[in-house]
Amino acid sequence: MDPIIAASIAVALIFILLALGTPVFATLALSGATGIILVENLAFLMNRLKSFSYSSTATSTLTVIPLFILMGAFAHHAQIGRRLFDVANKWVGHMPGGLAMAGILTSAGFAATSGSSVATAATVGSVALPEMRKAGYDPALAAGSVAAGGILGVLIPPSVLLIFYAALTETSAGKMLVAGFVPGILTTIVFMAGIRLIAGRIMPRANLAPRSSWGERLSSTTKAWQVIVLFLVVLGGIYLGLMTPTEAAAVGAVAALLMLILELGSKVMPAVGESFRSTITTTVMILFTMIGAGIFSYFLTLIQLPQQLAAVISDSGVPPHVIIALFLLSYIPLGMFLDAFSMMVITLPIMFPTVQHLGFDPIWFGILCVKMCEIGLMTPPVGLNCFVIAGIDRQTPLPQVFRGAMWFVLMELFTVSLLFTFPQITTSLPNMMLGG
Repeated sequence: MDPIIAASIAVALIFILLALGTPVFATLALSGATGIILVENLAFLMNRLKSFSYSSTATSTLTVIPLFILMGAFAHHAQIGRRLFDVANKWVGHMPGGLAMAGILTSAGFAATSGSSVATAATVGSVALPEMRKAGYDPALAAGSVAAGGILGVLIPPSVLLIFYAALTETSAGKMLVAGFVPGILTTIVFMAGIRLIAGRIMPRANLAPRSSWGERLSSTTKAWQVIVLFLVVLGGIYLGLMTPTEAAAVGAVAALLMLILELGSKVMPAVGESFRSTITTTVMILFTMIGAGIFSYFLTLIQLPQQLAAVISDSGVPPHVIIALFLLSYIPLGMFLDAFSMMVITLPIMFPTVQHLGFDPIWFGILCVKMCEIGLMTPPVGLNCFVIAGIDRQTPLPQVFRGAMWFVLMELFTVSLLFTFPQITTSLPNMMLGG
């Protein structure tokens, strides 16, 4: 069959299966398999699938994924999130919107131990939302700020999504993790500035908390020692070239386990068991998604579609930055219906060869992709972080959570514009890494 017709059938099958509620990994695998059969035959497909699942997932690079997830699970059970919120509240709680700003700071800190958006949103939400409700915060602002804070979990290293991008595109995992640091800090600052502007208009002065003394602030900061240790072990080890990402993740997981034992003592085993269960569940989901994406990507490579598309786009005369901007904007409608992992596995096999062909830095493009996936975590109807917050805060209806998150979507678009216009914000730190 003509490759273009086969590709059209395979892509149409993706939308049909997704509409029927088929899991993303199965959708991609079935669509890719169908395309391969149409272009070649069933015997060719079966021959390729003999060892495909093993060869596409049994790589040492992917070991970092369960290790970072496990580290975040241990950190969650060690109550690191609550301590971080207490520290952040001492520093900014007295400002207009201070508790919401403290939630953002807590999310940024916990993201440095987690790597998961949902885990960050759930952990910080369970701590910050009751405090904001008692202080009389606008429900939309409170819920939206925590949902937005959660997305820092997929940007600030160690981020599982950054590792996922590196695996899909064969980019340096260490450089991807380091590259997420400065954009993560920039996003945190933009969110806090936005909250300050919004809260200054909608919050009465009577709702402000008393200002803590400098002594109280400095003494409280010592409670955040776990985050500092994990951050230095993981990102410091990678940046200085002392450890590979996998080694850093292993050391970080062991350090987080010791913190959990120190926190819970003899009652640690149930928390350890739950951490292992959640790690296995998440890891299996990610690996199955990668297998499905690999089958579909193999079909696209077989018919040379990404390469042909890259050549057509390059010869079209459209400015390269306009092409990249259009690629990024396509994530907004996709994010309304798909999760971040699904968006990447569907789009990157088509987009990434074009990005390479146009000569753009894959690290820079990867951070921009993750930022656009973040927006999808806050947009209806399938904004996963908003659903998580609505589940935690039963008093705030889901539409109100989405309304509060829309302020932060605008802030995200502003941040993406800065990163798009000034690539050095993203690339300067990884380019200075020791040990490559």
